[in-house]
Amino acid sequence: MEGAFNSSMPLPFSYTFTFTPGTSSADVTDSVTVTSPWMDTRIWSKLPLTLIDRVIAFLPPPAFFRARCVCKRWYGLLFSNSFLELYIQISPRHHWFLFFKHKSLKSYIYRNNSSTSDSGGKATATDICEGYLFDPYDIAWYRISFALVPSGFSPAAVSGGLICWISDEAGAKSIILCNPLIGYLSQLPPTLRPRLFPSIGLRVGPSSIDVAVAGDDLISPYAVKNLSTENFHIDAGGFYSLWGTTSSLPRLCSLESGQMVCVDDIFYCMNYSPFSVLAYEIAANSWCKIQAPMRRFLRSPRLVESRGKLLLVAAVEKSKLNVPKSLRLWCLQPCGTTWIEIERMPQQLYLQFAEVEVGHGFDCVGHGEFIAIIIRGSIKVLLFDILRKIWQWIPPCSCIDGFGGDDEELHGFAYEPTVTTPATGLLDQLTIPFQSFTG
Repeated sequence: MEGAFNSSMPLPFSYTFTFTPGTSSADVTDSVTVTSPWMDTRIWSKLPLTLIDRVIAFLPPPAFFRARCVCKRWYGLLFSNSFLELYIQISPRHHWFLFFKHKSLKSYIYRNNSSTSDSGGKATATDICEGYLFDPYDIAWYRISFALVPSGFSPAAVSGGLICWISDEAGAKSIILCNPLIGYLSQLPPTLRPRLFPSIGLRVGPSSIDVAVAGDDLISPYAVKNLSTENFHIDAGGFYSLWGTTSSLPRLCSLESGQMVCVDDIFYCMNYSPFSVLAYEIAANSWCKIQAPMRRFLRSPRLVESRGKLLLVAAVEKSKLNVPKSLRLWCLQPCGTTWIEIERMPQQLYLQFAEVEVGHGFDCVGHGEFIAIIIRGSIKVLLFDILRKIWQWIPPCSCIDGFGGDDEELHGFAYEPTVTTPATGLLDQLTIPFQSFTG
């Protein structure tokens, strides 16, 4: 067992935290260690191990992985069941954001047959996906690599520290769940129905996992229609459904391909033409439609989850009325049908926002008390703190150097970095052989 903790051995997985723009925490020199009574080794060396473990469990992920380089014992904490149980109980939640820069859906539809894989079908260096973690508390960026994810997959949803990747090719969809911090990767069985670009919902609880795949049913090689929903479920009680639970979508619905928002065991997504909100109740396996506020005057409406509530973020433009254009936030009330406006972007800021956006539209993602508004076709992100009522532009990440073409977009997810997800043990019991994918 000692060999497993040998720091000279290669790590069993890859985790890369590259801090941007390169600043590090305050340096502690040897002279400070000697002269300061607070850092006297005669005191700190006598701390109980259980207390040290509690301190380490409170560290944010980048600091935790740096701390693992200190000694063999700290390195082995990631493999200690007792520490992981403690981590689950006391580790604070980190309401971070995860951004990806990848091709838009249109580019996949009209792409040619060329690929970036080598002659052997293996992914080249250009196929390795990168993500960009943003810490809204410290306003810091980190770069993280997804070298284990095969090419031909795109991120679709995030929950409980797991990232859901879905295959790009039309047909029965292959889905991968991964935790990039610990190198965990698990493949779900393929969906039963062929689809193009469905909407994906992911809910990861302490003892269950639910995945919903809705819309974009392939009714022919050249046509799609929003017809059905497939649901994957597994829980610690021994019940599982491998896409066996299906339901019909509401008639004449028009979903935008993308992710769903989960609030109180209900998946929500936007419906277009006209605007409304579709709600899928997981336990009842049924859909319902909720009328959107001011639906005739909305532009780029987006649903986000914030502190356990469903919010609608949209630009309001009443061209025929004497009402200033604005960006507003509504909150869905407990009754499930009524919206109340809770915030409006200051007019001066909206004029600046509209000048940058120039009608391209925007995407939104909410996490905790923060809402990130991503302007399409750019790397500009506006952050809103709901509790402190503060709007601010996020400093750009130096690793994101713009876009290589008009078909690239910046996609954001609400990501909670964690070194353990207990529900993944349920997936390991399925013993599904991992398929090999080529580019």
